[in-house]
Amino acid sequence: MLDTRKPDDFAAGHVPGSINIGIDGQFAPWVGALIPTDQTLMIVCESGREDEVITRLTRVGYDRVLGYLEGGIAAWTQAGMDTDTVTRITATELAERLAAKPELNIIDARKEGEWTAQNLPQAKNIALDDLNMKFNELPTGSTMHIHCAGGYRSMIYASILKSRGIHDLVDVIGGFGAIKDTTGLETSAYVCPSTLKLEEEKAAAVAHADGESPKGFMGWLKSLLG
Repeated sequence: MLDTRKPDDFAAGHVPGSINIGIDGQFAPWVGALIPTDQTLMIVCESGREDEVITRLTRVGYDRVLGYLEGGIAAWTQAGMDTDTVTRITATELAERLAAKPELNIIDARKEGEWTAQNLPQAKNIALDDLNMKFNELPTGSTMHIHCAGGYRSMIYASILKSRGIHDLVDVIGGFGAIKDTTGLETSAYVCPSTLKLEEEKAAAVAHADGESPKGFMGWLKSLLG
């Protein structure tokens, strides 16, 4: 079941096991990246946007849409069906938890390039793009505090984890942007992505000339820049 509502609405109540990819964000790219085109889908969306969602799915190759939940999540709830929620905290609350527990389990869902450009040193980077491939690398021994850049991807991330039976998690509202702007938490020094890309290209050329592994060499370079 695909829930295309806003992250706030999904967090407040959703059909258990459903995946949240908001129609008002980068909808088509993330649907394409995370859901096979032959997947049969049932839609939960905001009232009045049913045709829009189905049309946009069809345009990118998803033509096995069974339909939508008539009346949305409100009708589901009124029918006495179970709902699930996603716990959310502010960036300030994250900082408070981190002060009390420095080894807090934090997952950065952004792309590797975003993480390398600037990050919260305590966070582990497992990008949403790589979640399926690196699922077994998730640190599940304690509550996962998930953030992305602004809150869109982290809710997708949380919904996927919950659909797979991982419920000990919280979503950080506002993502890394809020962490930087409102908490005073120490972050890594900012590295311009274009500068990083140029340095990586130089590193790859040097590694190739020296007969070294470009991947290993660039990992060393990133550790210096980070």
